[in-house]
Amino acid sequence: MSAYQGDATNGVALLLEAARQSQSEALYQRAAEIALQSRSGQRAYAVAYEWSNNFPQSRAANRFMLQVLLMLNRTSESQEYLNREIAWVPTNAKAATYLAIAQLYSRASDKALAAAVVEQALQQDVTRPELAPAAWATIGHLRLNAQQQELALQALQNAHRYGPRDGATALLALELTEAGIATAEDFAQDYMRGTPAPTIRMAYVRILLAQNRLEEAQAQLSPLLQAQPHMADAWMTQATIHAQQSEWKEGQTALLRAETLLMQIPHEAQRNHALGQAYLLGGRMALQQKDYAQAVAWFDKIPGGAQELNVQSLKAHALARQGKLAHGRALIRAVPADTAQQALEKRRAEVALLRDNQAPQEAYLLQRMLYDQQPDDADIAYETAILAERAGKTDTMESILRALIKKHPDYYHALNALGYSYADRGIRLEEAKRLVEAALRHAPDDPFITDSLAWVEFRLGNKAAALALLEKAYAARDDVEIATHLGEVLWSQGEQSRARSIWRKALERDADNTTLRETLQRLNVTP
Repeated sequence: MSAYQGDATNGVALLLEAARQSQSEALYQRAAEIALQSRSGQRAYAVAYEWSNNFPQSRAANRFMLQVLLMLNRTSESQEYLNREIAWVPTNAKAATYLAIAQLYSRASDKALAAAVVEQALQQDVTRPELAPAAWATIGHLRLNAQQQELALQALQNAHRYGPRDGATALLALELTEAGIATAEDFAQDYMRGTPAPTIRMAYVRILLAQNRLEEAQAQLSPLLQAQPHMADAWMTQATIHAQQSEWKEGQTALLRAETLLMQIPHEAQRNHALGQAYLLGGRMALQQKDYAQAVAWFDKIPGGAQELNVQSLKAHALARQGKLAHGRALIRAVPADTAQQALEKRRAEVALLRDNQAPQEAYLLQRMLYDQQPDDADIAYETAILAERAGKTDTMESILRALIKKHPDYYHALNALGYSYADRGIRLEEAKRLVEAALRHAPDDPFITDSLAWVEFRLGNKAAALALLEKAYAARDDVEIATHLGEVLWSQGEQSRARSIWRKALERDADNTTLRETLQRLNVTP
């Protein structure tokens, strides 16, 4: 009663007294739980310590001590209790326990110490053939979590030596691959040459897809679909790969296959979520094909989609492209907003709808309201400046960007935008170069800023420098506007065949791009 009335201190004291008199482990456990719920780590530690001392063979007490010690950042003191927990776990349950240990210790503030404590606790198991792969995989995960990549790779090598075809080895290899450790992928591929678990092969496919390695992803996915034709995730991924390669008919076939399988999920919430992702993909594919009516049909099938801003924004875009801009705006405005942040996101979605559908004046006016309400928000200021320029208000754009740069000199997007605007208008080119070079110092690998610098060089008459920069930017990002600039520089240097080829490819990707269309019209070129 004391605890329920908010007096946790007295409630815990009373429970402890009852536990001592009765020597009831259940009462010790209840006292510990209430102490923890009251967010008093020290009180929870004191109760758990007494509980574990009075019941030294209690796994529940031991686990509670582990939890409390890690919560208090007393990681080194947890060694004894972790050793005891691992010793008590039956061999056939140890792999699952390792996973729980990895999750528990990955939250420790001192990541390196946590990894060292776990590695010490697993010393008895790292040489046992039936346990070594899972044990080393646990160590590797924690070493990676501590940013100790070399030690994580060593753990992977040890896991592979004991179990090259073990799933734990493969999962660690994939985790290291995803973290950018290239040599780890060799171990993952070695596992895939055997008889990989479908879920692990699917995880590898997702990594390849995220790295835009479509052919390799397809090479892994095809045998998976043959072996597991009822795996809905695999068909969803197949649809995604087809979509990225503009293979719309094949993508739709794969998506419909996934839909049939997803409808068989018995749990309603899970089924609706999965179907929602499928219908969202279908709608995006239809948008890419400019089949706006079909896109709306897909979005309308999403369960509960009327309440989701993302879904309604996409549907609004499809309606706007059918000449129903007002209808699209109404859809976005109808989405509930319970917080100030949600209201802000709604306004931004409406601005984006107007911006992308040839309504720059309305987009600017709506964005200006946001800026007037939150003038110190750097992102809102930047977005307002960009829309001001699109609305033909270049003086306003320059004023906002200069104020933003003064307040936030490291906000390199503003530096780049102002420099590019000068270059695009052919004015203040030396200042434009200084601004873009300053932006590039903050983000040296950004292909869009590299493109801006190239455009400045081109306007200055330095065509060779401009071409070298654009080649670099285009190699890093196959973007329509970068391609447009590269084509123009090539055209100016007499390489008209290559310029036409690049422009044709850009047109295939986005025939409505304003910069591309205006460039081709100005140069009187039909690729």
